[in-house]
Amino acid sequence: MAKQFDGFTEDHRAFIAEQPLFFVATSAPGARLNLSPKGMDSLRVTGTNRLLWLNVTGSGNETAAHLPLDPRMTVMWCSFGTRPLILRAYGTARTVHRGDADWPALAAELPDVPGARQVFDMTVEMVQTSCGFAVPFMEAPRERPVLRNWAEQKGEAGLAAYWDEKNRTSIDGLSTGIGANLGED
Repeated sequence: MAKQFDGFTEDHRAFIAEQPLFFVATSAPGARLNLSPKGMDSLRVTGTNRLLWLNVTGSGNETAAHLPLDPRMTVMWCSFGTRPLILRAYGTARTVHRGDADWPALAAELPDVPGARQVFDMTVEMVQTSCGFAVPFMEAPRERPVLRNWAEQKGEAGLAAYWDEKNRTSIDGLSTGIGANLGED
């Protein structure tokens, strides 16, 4: 049975800390819905109604394109272990780019990960749990080193060139604001 909460409880926070994977969903008017799996040590619950996650360079940048047009975000975790549970956080979020005034303080709350592109700062309006009884058992996953190694090999200049070429627009042609990371206004 689904249960709803006004914010994260200590039990929710402990569950989130145990999960190696989470999913993020966003959209914008006239745009495709985007649902992305996220891993690495890149998310922190920083309060009863707030979470931060570090967006690392990847092939797309949909969330950054969607939030200025529709700030709604859903984040979901599900257990593949012995405790069956699905947990969703519903709220609104904003994108903080590396060149933004809030970047240093927010980035300091998250691990230093090569290729860090944005921080998403989410205000959580509702947390919902559901049973997760149909989620399969899976072996304990481990982090892939591929993205971290790729970003380290690219270096700052290589990442900036990649952002310029690949991350300026969403698949629907919406601006991602990545120019802020490239020293543009």
